Amino acid sequence: MATRRNGARTEQVAEHLKAYIVAQGLRPGDRLPSEAALIAALGMSKGTVREATRMLAAQGLIRTRTGPGGGAFVDDITADHAMAMLANFFYFRDLSVADLYQLRIQLEPEVAAMMAGRVPAEAMARFRAETTRFDHPPRDAEEERAQHVASLQFHRDLAALCPNPLLAFVVGFIAKILSDLTVIRRLYEPHSRALWQQGHDHHARLLDALEHGTPETARAVMRQHMEAAFGLMAEQEIRVARGVLE
Repeated sequence: MATRRNGARTEQVAEHLKAYIVAQGLRPGDRLPSEAALIAALGMSKGTVREATRMLAAQGLIRTRTGPGGGAFVDDITADHAMAMLANFFYFRDLSVADLYQLRIQLEPEVAAMMAGRVPAEAMARFRAETTRFDHPPRDAEEERAQHVASLQFHRDLAALCPNPLLAFVVGFIAKILSDLTVIRRLYEPHSRALWQQGHDHHARLLDALEHGTPETARAVMRQHMEAAFGLMAEQEIRVARGVLE
């Protein structure tokens, strides 16, 4: 019981600290009150306050520095850090290709529509340069894996440009989970020329739609891409499962 109470106190202090950061309008790099000031203000023990700051540091919300000028500072949580933490929640939940594409089919066409005619020239040039790695069918399983990962990275990079930060995060997170799932379950190993072909063709059409098309065109091309990819990736999932059973 004592351990549970201590944990509850630690979480309570952590929530107070987060509320303080918001109320004071603190930004990344700003210093939090000293440990002594926090102990006095919160009426908690030194151990509880330290454990709460460690908890927030593990979450990426603050960072601590020792020595002269040290203390606790507000930190900038990166999207990759937040995604890594959230991915742990789904680690044992046995997500399927269908689970992920159910969301991709709905969300990614909206990203494409929002970004039509709005992709910066530098990013567009980079996207087009990166498609050269898809200009031929993969020669072996390693290249197949690399093409899968690079394709999903493109979708993450496109989502990162989206002006809606929540949509950008969710789409990027789903693409990351699918990339991890593809590698861990080796969904790339059963060779599929059809999967390469549709990816190659749809990416080329999508880049043209993003650069020169209307939001409606970009939305339609992305939806076609997602629906075709879902069907083919679901087949990959079945082929891998059959291989394991055999």
